[in-house]
Amino acid sequence: MEVQLGEYNIPLEIIRKNNKNIYFRFKEDNTLYVTANRFTSEKTILKLIKDSEKSLLRLYKQSMQRNSNNKEFSYLGEPYTKVFDQNIKKVYMDNGMIYAKDEKQFDNWYKKECKRIFIERINLILNNFNDIPKFSLRIRKMKTRWGVNNVTKKIITLNSELLKKDVTLIDYVIIHELCHFYEANHSKKFWIQVEKRYPYYKLARKRLRVE
Repeated sequence: MEVQLGEYNIPLEIIRKNNKNIYFRFKEDNTLYVTANRFTSEKTILKLIKDSEKSLLRLYKQSMQRNSNNKEFSYLGEPYTKVFDQNIKKVYMDNGMIYAKDEKQFDNWYKKECKRIFIERINLILNNFNDIPKFSLRIRKMKTRWGVNNVTKKIITLNSELLKKDVTLIDYVIIHELCHFYEANHSKKFWIQVEKRYPYYKLARKRLRVE
C-alpha cells in the first residue's frame, strides 16, 4: 500500500495494536509506519495522514537524509552502499553494494565479519612471533584507540571500526598489540619489534590518524 505526500509516493504499513492513539514514524526503509487501534478504520488513518501531510513530509525528508548518510559504508578499505530489502534472507555483497534485510541484520553480519577477519589475520601474523602467550580477543567499538593489549590479563581488544580499513592497516594494529607482549610500553625497543614485522609502520600510523 502507498500514500502520496507531496511529490512522493511512499510505502505505507499499518500496524494494529490496542493503543488509544495513532503514531506515525519512518524507519530505515523510508516506509511510513502507522500504529493504530485495531478498530480505527483505514479511511480515518488516510484522512489523518492527509491532514498531517506537511509535518509528515518534513519527517520523510529528514528520514531520507539520515538514511542516505547511514548507507555509505567502507569494508576493508573499499566503499560500499548499504541496501535494505525486507525480502533478503542473508547479507551478501555484489558490485559495490551490501544487501541486508535491515540495520539489525547488517549489524549482526558486521560483528561476525569482525570476528572472522580479525581471527584470520591474527592466525597468519602469529607465524612471525615466538613465545606469545595464549591470549583472548575482544572486539568493541572504541573512540580513541584502534587496539589495546592488557598484558597482565592477556586480553587484546580490537576496535570494530578497523573492519572499515584495508587489511594492511588491520595487520599493523594486530602486530602493534602483539609486540606489547615483548615490550609493554612504547620504548625504542618496542618500535624495533614492530619494525621487524612491519617495516612501514610509520606510514600506517599516519594513515590511521588521517583517515
